[in-house]
Amino acid sequence: MSRNVVITGLGVISPIGKTVPEFWDALVAGKSGITTVTRFDPSRLPTRIGGEVKDFDPSLYMDGKEARRTDLFVQYAMAASSEALKDAGLDQGLPDPDRAGVIIGTGIGGITTLETQHRSMMEKGPMRVSPFFIPMMIANMASGQASIRWGLKGPNVATVSACASGAHAIGAAFDAIRDGRAEVMLCGGAEATFTELCFAGFCSMKAMSTRNDEPSRASRPFDTDRDGFVMGEGAGVVVLEEEERARQRGATIYARMSGYGMTADAHHVTAPAPEGEGAARAIAAALENGGISPEEVGYINAHGTSTPLNDKMETAAVKTVFGPHARTLALGSTKSMTGHLLGAAGGVEFVASALTVRHGILPPTINYENPDPECDLDCVPNEARKGPVQVALSNSLGFGGHNVSLAVRRFE
Repeated sequence: MSRNVVITGLGVISPIGKTVPEFWDALVAGKSGITTVTRFDPSRLPTRIGGEVKDFDPSLYMDGKEARRTDLFVQYAMAASSEALKDAGLDQGLPDPDRAGVIIGTGIGGITTLETQHRSMMEKGPMRVSPFFIPMMIANMASGQASIRWGLKGPNVATVSACASGAHAIGAAFDAIRDGRAEVMLCGGAEATFTELCFAGFCSMKAMSTRNDEPSRASRPFDTDRDGFVMGEGAGVVVLEEEERARQRGATIYARMSGYGMTADAHHVTAPAPEGEGAARAIAAALENGGISPEEVGYINAHGTSTPLNDKMETAAVKTVFGPHARTLALGSTKSMTGHLLGAAGGVEFVASALTVRHGILPPTINYENPDPECDLDCVPNEARKGPVQVALSNSLGFGGHNVSLAVRRFE
């Protein structure tokens, strides 16, 4: 029998806040986290801006030895997981660890470690490669390290589906609880890709904005002058829990997770399917999975990357699913403030969606100045606004044609 699933803990590391309260306050204020890159010298690249996590101190979450043996994406995941578990009141351990698991996704994994160790090999020889190179780099290590730290012995995997990785992780965790394979799941996404090689790759694709002189105005989803995405980094992790268990222990419940839809475009390695066909099917699947009528949805946290094709196709997908109701719901993009956190985007934006439902405040899409006639839905332009939201969706769409939509329902 299908069981109800609720959200009882939230954790975020982002360009606009290293805790959930900081993150939410910045979203509501319409604060941009996009600046000139400082992690490396970007002067040789056409894109020199991004959403860096500033002043991150891993020693707040792990000892020095552990930090030296973990990639930055894992450090971000551990920081967000620490906050989420503490928020849920589960940071001191669980009475039933065999029924608690971890699924934390990443799109690219330990690229910082890969570049550093490759440089060491080329300059000093192969025997100078660290013995920790492989366990630092591999994509499953955020899930693995979290499982080890908190003794979570239930389902433990990592999702790797590009920019849909964090959302797939949350969806898989939702299924694990609803199907009875776990009672508690720590889940989300993490990414740390501020390296010259990563930037060079995306720049060669001509995928990123080159609005270098105006960093805070560069990410502009749904605006006709958008010229590409802006890279971000960080982690978004949540605690999902079986509802009756959460009630019995008196947990704070932010919202219900109600539906999960995933599809494939089967179209192109980077471009979305025409008219957002695959995304539309994922949204429709999430509604069906959660028994949600289209009219109940008041807000969609869009994938909204600020690229010419994505925003147009996602708008078309929403119109396909919702028909006339598309004109009355809000389709906003918090990437206008955070940039695109790649594999972490689904986790961070799921946190934003849960808080939107809980507080009845819709975050804005900032930098919306010149409307695009092909992106003509309500994107909550430039300023947050209050309004009750019964159901919110969080969309994530990844290279390779991966589409995910997650549904969050207000908890009464």
